[in-house]
Amino acid sequence: MKLAERIETFASLGESLRDALAGKQTKYSTRLSELIEKQYLKNPWFTPANVRLAVSAIAAELTHDRLSKWCSAYPALDEKIIPAGVGVVMAGNIPLAGFHDFLCILISGNRIIAKKSSKDPDLIELIADIVISLNPAFSTMISLTEDRISDFDMVIATGSDNSARYFEYYFGKYPHIIRKNRNSIAIIDGTEDPGEIRKLGSDIFSYFGLGCRNVSKICLPAGYDIRNIISEWDDFSDTVNHSKYAGNYDFYKAVFLVNREEFLDTGFLLLKEDDSLLSPVSVLNYSFYGSVRKLQSWISARRDKIQCITGHGHIPFGRSQMPELWDYADGLDTIEFLLKKNPRGIL
Repeated sequence: MKLAERIETFASLGESLRDALAGKQTKYSTRLSELIEKQYLKNPWFTPANVRLAVSAIAAELTHDRLSKWCSAYPALDEKIIPAGVGVVMAGNIPLAGFHDFLCILISGNRIIAKKSSKDPDLIELIADIVISLNPAFSTMISLTEDRISDFDMVIATGSDNSARYFEYYFGKYPHIIRKNRNSIAIIDGTEDPGEIRKLGSDIFSYFGLGCRNVSKICLPAGYDIRNIISEWDDFSDTVNHSKYAGNYDFYKAVFLVNREEFLDTGFLLLKEDDSLLSPVSVLNYSFYGSVRKLQSWISARRDKIQCITGHGHIPFGRSQMPELWDYADGLDTIEFLLKKNPRGIL
């Protein structure tokens, strides 16, 4: 299968998803609609709004122009290759967390052998079915299972720092990408307008903060009044009506009170001055920086733990959960990895 055909298939997938989201009647629109509305029954974090957000973000990227632009950076993609079997252990922290790996493997002409996340088994199955219906040649290139994967040449696995140790043990002998915990930050410089601060709220609250691209910490200039931020996030106050989020909110509020730790309470989000990148669901860490130089030094020391940065000169506020095709997790170029291990058809 030539690259142009692979690009056309995924561009058609994007069109199918956009049509279904827009309410147009397509072969898979009813099934997608049902999954959007009912995934929370299997995974309470996967609310209709969050599933729709994930599908919309993917659909927006799958256009012929954007796919062609992305692939043009890799001339070797247009060469004939012997497909490698790429084992994938998919994450399930947000809807379709494993889609980009799915796309990279298939657009590069390789075969995917994926272990679906038990937290998100259905959405990727739908995507695979649409791809195969658009181009039956993909039927031999896609294998999805909830069991242990086997018969692969390379591995991509995503999980926590703890699970990464097991991945290293089981998959270390294969060419691999093993991803660990990462978090994202926002940098406030004091010149932001209210609209930008409101958009920052999307970076924090989308998917209840469960994604590695969700902002879990904000960096503020010394002397900044944090109330300037809090007052712009009232539109997200209904987040606390979600039972699991509310459980986290109540738990950490109680912990902070018992431990006599200082924190700010918005009624739906707890803000704590803390240098840590990692914050639990319903908690946002913040800290102050004295100079841009010191802030850059702080970031450099933690670069391998930061997924992305929002703010002026970085990802625009409100777009942390809308990665482009070339925004690779952990900064590791997945296509380059696949090509290096499979140059010109030689494994």
